[in-house]
Amino acid sequence: MLDEGYELHSTEATGGGVFATRSFQIGETVMVGVIDDELDANHSHASQVSAERFVLHGGPITKANHSCDPNCGIHLNSSGAHAFVARELIVSGQEITFDYAMRNYTVEHFPAHCQCGSRHCRDLITDWKDLPAHRKSAYRGFVAPYLTDIDSKRATDTLGRETMNSTASATVL
Repeated sequence: MLDEGYELHSTEATGGGVFATRSFQIGETVMVGVIDDELDANHSHASQVSAERFVLHGGPITKANHSCDPNCGIHLNSSGAHAFVARELIVSGQEITFDYAMRNYTVEHFPAHCQCGSRHCRDLITDWKDLPAHRKSAYRGFVAPYLTDIDSKRATDTLGRETMNSTASATVL
């Protein structure tokens, strides 16, 4: 059997998770996702893979747990699915985690309190839209590119509206 570098284990806190069976260096691909199904909308198991596209991933990648201080980030692979990439050194036996905010611009379906226990825990599993700016900055280079594209578009749209409103106000005076 091929050792892909990870395996599933049951855990008391979350029921299960994905754990490294070898070390991974920063920037190394840890897990490669596959798309099982296209979705019409976002929901609790949906993964956003573009500004308007939601899918269900298949395979072990779906068993990776959330952390507000994750050891993996997200890149898109050649099929458009997520690939987890180490954002810090991962050692054998360590749980492989990612921040759910790294994949979906909005989420409205997680429990009231995060249980990751990390030093950066936000107490809530949030979406990218509501992620604090300092966390967005910490994730630079390890987040799905469509999320930063949506942020840029919204900022440009907001600036455009503010400029139009300022121009309209000046014209009225």
